[in-house]
Amino acid sequence: MTRVAGVDGCPGGWIAVVLDLADPAGASVRVEARFASLIDGPDAPDVVAVDMPIGLPATVGLGGRPAERAVRGMLGPRQSSIFSVPSRAAVMEGDYAAASAAALATSDPPRRISKQAFHLFPKIREIDALMRADPARAARVFETHPEVAFTVLNGGRPMTLPKKVKGSPNPPGLAERRAFLTARGLPAALLDARPPRGAAADDLLDAAVSALVAARLATGRAVAHPAEPVFDDHGLRIAIWA
Repeated sequence: MTRVAGVDGCPGGWIAVVLDLADPAGASVRVEARFASLIDGPDAPDVVAVDMPIGLPATVGLGGRPAERAVRGMLGPRQSSIFSVPSRAAVMEGDYAAASAAALATSDPPRRISKQAFHLFPKIREIDALMRADPARAARVFETHPEVAFTVLNGGRPMTLPKKVKGSPNPPGLAERRAFLTARGLPAALLDARPPRGAAADDLLDAAVSALVAARLATGRAVAHPAEPVFDDHGLRIAIWA
């Protein structure tokens, strides 16, 4: 039995859609406060695809890491969903002003960070610490991105509708993604249900499409962006998989 999980950050911590490759219709969902609770322990999935950056370079160029530069152009109207991940020094700062100063000093051309990106830093640091502490984890936990996943699984065509409009859920966009995921074997009952406490409907859909990427990783069908291996100074691969 091969079990995989797609994971997304959410207000309650992390939401995971877990499925057995032999029975995708039996997928389950749960929320955990800590990422380690999802990837460690006797019931840990064999492969995890998570919507959170893995691999932090010492310096970044125009457009962010190689991973962001590799996927942004394929997303068409959905490319605004890709934010440029700053350097490791910036991500490690817990104060916004200090993080912005570090980002300016380690980017070319110099670039500050948005408040939206800064709020993701604690979760990026959480994953980074776990990956660096145990190479075995890094061998089964991979970065993905929901809109890249939808595009790749849709034959290179991005979703036609935005998932959010002005920061609020966009019901037609959510419905488009639910229909897409149901057509690919995930249970409609899971996708239509109210998400567990601590997560929103878009978090559930992002975790669900990430689970399909995890299935592709487990069966050797996933593609890395960029294709050529790029690593940070701690040996973590910088790639968005789909």
